Amino acid sequence: MLKMFSTQCAGIFQKIQQSEEYALEDGARLLAQAAVGEGNIYIKGWKEMQAVEVLALEGPEPLRCAKKLEKLEELIDADRVLLLTRFSNDKEAAEMAKQLNDSGIPFIAVAGKTETDGEDLESLSDVFIQTHVARGLIPGENGGRVGFADTMAATFIYYGLQFAIDEMMADYED
Repeated sequence: MLKMFSTQCAGIFQKIQQSEEYALEDGARLLAQAAVGEGNIYIKGWKEMQAVEVLALEGPEPLRCAKKLEKLEELIDADRVLLLTRFSNDKEAAEMAKQLNDSGIPFIAVAGKTETDGEDLESLSDVFIQTHVARGLIPGENGGRVGFADTMAATFIYYGLQFAIDEMMADYED
C-alpha cells in the first residue's frame, strides 16, 4: 500500500507543479509585497492545516516576516495573509475571507476545490491555490478510500511559495 500511496502523492505533486504554477508565482509575489514593505505575512490554518502554519513559523526554515493570525484587528494595509484549509467551501475560512475582503487585506487561500452554491475561498481570495486532494488517495480495506494527503499537498505548496519568495527577495536585496 505504501508504494501505491507514494505513487499517488507524486502524482498530486506533479499536478500542483503543472496546473498551479502561475497561482504559486502570483501568490509568492503577493506575499513578498509584505516582506519588502512594512508588513507581515500572517498565516492561519484550520484543523490539520495548522501543521503548515507551525512549519512556517517554527520549522527549521521559517517564512520571513511570518506571524500567526490571531486577530484581524491587528492587520494593517501592508500585511498579507495565507489561509489554509481542507476544502474551499469551509464556512469558517470563508467568513474570515469575507472579513479580509471587507478590510482590503490581500490574501491567498490554499484548499481542495469543492463545488458550492455560495461564496467559497476560490471566489473570495486574491490568489487560490488548489491542493488537488478531494478524497483519500488509495482504496482502503473496507471499500472506502484512505490516505487523505491534504497536509502533504499544502506543505508542497507552502515550499513552492517559500522558494519563490526567497528568490524574489534575493533579487530585491541585490
